[in-house]
Amino acid sequence: MSRKVFNLDGQSRSGLAAEHLGFCYGPTEILRDINLRVREGEFLCLLGPSGSGKTTLLRLLAGLEQPSSGRLAFQGKPIRGPGIERGVVFQDYALFPWMNMEDNIGLALEQSAPTHSAKGRRKLAAEYLAMVGLAGAERRYPFELSGGMQQRGAIARALALGSRVLLLDEPFGALDPVNRLRLQDLLLAVWSAARPSKTVVFVTHDVEEAIFLGDRVVVLGSTPGRVIADLEVPFTRPRIRAEVLADATYRELRNRIEDLYRSDTLNLLTAAETMRAPAEGI
Repeated sequence: MSRKVFNLDGQSRSGLAAEHLGFCYGPTEILRDINLRVREGEFLCLLGPSGSGKTTLLRLLAGLEQPSSGRLAFQGKPIRGPGIERGVVFQDYALFPWMNMEDNIGLALEQSAPTHSAKGRRKLAAEYLAMVGLAGAERRYPFELSGGMQQRGAIARALALGSRVLLLDEPFGALDPVNRLRLQDLLLAVWSAARPSKTVVFVTHDVEEAIFLGDRVVVLGSTPGRVIADLEVPFTRPRIRAEVLADATYRELRNRIEDLYRSDTLNLLTAAETMRAPAEGI
C-alpha cells in the first residue's frame, strides 16, 4: 500500500491535503490553522469531542463547504466543490426513502458507469449490495431495513461511485454496540480488499473505534478545532479486536489521547479565566 505524502506545492500528487485551513461560521471560529496530509490508501481517523469541528473539516474535504482561509487540495488540484472522486457517508444514511436499494445504488452507478446498460447497472448494484452483506435486498426500501442495514446500503452506494476517497462522518454513531462492531469489521474488510486501494477519512468521537480502525489518528481540540496530535497506530493488519484491546500499547495510546483531551480542556478553561479576571477586577 502506498504511503506517499501529499504536498500542495506539487512534490507529490497523491492524497488529500489541508494547509493553514480555517473556517468561520459568521463571527464564530470553527476551525483554526489545520494542517493535514492524508496519504493515498491510508485509513485516517479524525477524533475529537463535540464542538471540535471534525464534521466541518470532513465537509470541507468533501467540497460541501468552502474554507474561510487556507488551502485544500486532492491529487494536486484545489477542492472547489463536491466530486465523484470523493464519496461521502453520513451518520443519517441519506438514502432516498422512495427508492428501493437497487435504485439507490443505481443513482451512483449512473455517474460512475454511464455507458453500462440498465441491466448492467442492476447487476452491478446487486454486486455492491452483496459486498456489504445485503444480497437479496435489491427490491427492499430503506424503511424496511434496520439502521445497520441502511448504513451498509449507504456504504455500498459510496463504493458504487468508484470514489478513490471515502469520507465517513460518524457512520456508526447511531447504531447499537453489536452492530457498530460488526460494521467496523465490515468496513475494514471492504477497504482492505478494494483494488485500486481507497483512502478513508473516518470521523469519530470514540477513542477505541479510532485506534482499532485507523492507520493514523488525528486528534482535534475544541473551540475552535485545532490539531493537537497526529499519532501513528502501530498495530499490523489484519487486526483481531480482542488482541488489540488487550495489548499494553493500545492502553498507552488510549491514555495518551485522553490525557491530551484533559490538557486541552484545562488550557481552554485557564485561558477563559485569565480573560475574565481583568473585567471582574474593575
